[in-house]
Amino acid sequence: MSPDPAATVHAVRRFNRFYTRRIGVLGGKLLGSGFTLAELRLLYEIAHQDGPSAAQLGRELRLDPGYLSRLLARLRRRGLLERRPSPTDRRLSRLRLTRKGQETFAVLDRRSHEEIAALLSPLAPVDQRRVVEAMDRIERLLGGAPAEAAPYLLRIHQPGDMGWVVQRHGALYAEEYGWDADFEALVAEIAARFLRHFDPKRERCWIAERDGVNVGSVFLVRKSATVAQLRLLLVEPSARGLGLGRRLVSECVRFARHAGYRKVTLWTNKGLDAARHLYELAGFRLVEEKPHHTFGHDLVSQTWVLTL
Repeated sequence: MSPDPAATVHAVRRFNRFYTRRIGVLGGKLLGSGFTLAELRLLYEIAHQDGPSAAQLGRELRLDPGYLSRLLARLRRRGLLERRPSPTDRRLSRLRLTRKGQETFAVLDRRSHEEIAALLSPLAPVDQRRVVEAMDRIERLLGGAPAEAAPYLLRIHQPGDMGWVVQRHGALYAEEYGWDADFEALVAEIAARFLRHFDPKRERCWIAERDGVNVGSVFLVRKSATVAQLRLLLVEPSARGLGLGRRLVSECVRFARHAGYRKVTLWTNKGLDAARHLYELAGFRLVEEKPHHTFGHDLVSQTWVLTL
């Protein structure tokens, strides 16, 4: 028998009423944050994209231009959002979260994760899988895009991140290049110095997350009043191919310009071809090479410079 259209519509509406009540959408302000659902969604999209334009967000979220403009204006007034000219088309503005915006979103993102985890925790693992499978099926049947690899999130560093940076650099470079523990010790020294002397106006650490797991890092630190240094660029093998490395380097360059530096320099070693390609794409040029024996190997150090 064919389903009764009226009964089907009633069932869908009943489920919508149940789920919106269950996740607290009806309260207007979500996650105890003072933000509306639309504002939180905008923060999410901007955090997960590389400088989207307002027009792009409007198309993707199907928002009225006037309503979208008011939402973005409120986020800018709260110091969470900034507009910057597109590097490829000066007529366009790109939207990015400010430092305050990144901090705010990181807190809200954790809170949202914890709320959904609490919602699912009474269910047995098999029932949790059934819920996810049912949601995926609903999304596909109603025309949603097939499930893709989870996007990554860039955020500033939090307590515990430096330990991860040191551990992953030590492990990955030992595995991929055979470098010894001296390299891990160097990374530990750099991380400790960054924490002890951190200047939030002129320095930054970005951590990339995917599905709540750290998958990348990069640092921009003060070398002098006019020169910044890019350090500790890392992308986990599981996150390679997503454009994450290029995004991390571009964030460093963007921040350096905003902070008033005239140059960005970096030190690396010959043979790290994937990283070298990223630096060349960003406009860095090789200015010096020196042979040395470090980390258990004969290496050739390289100094690269970008004039801003």
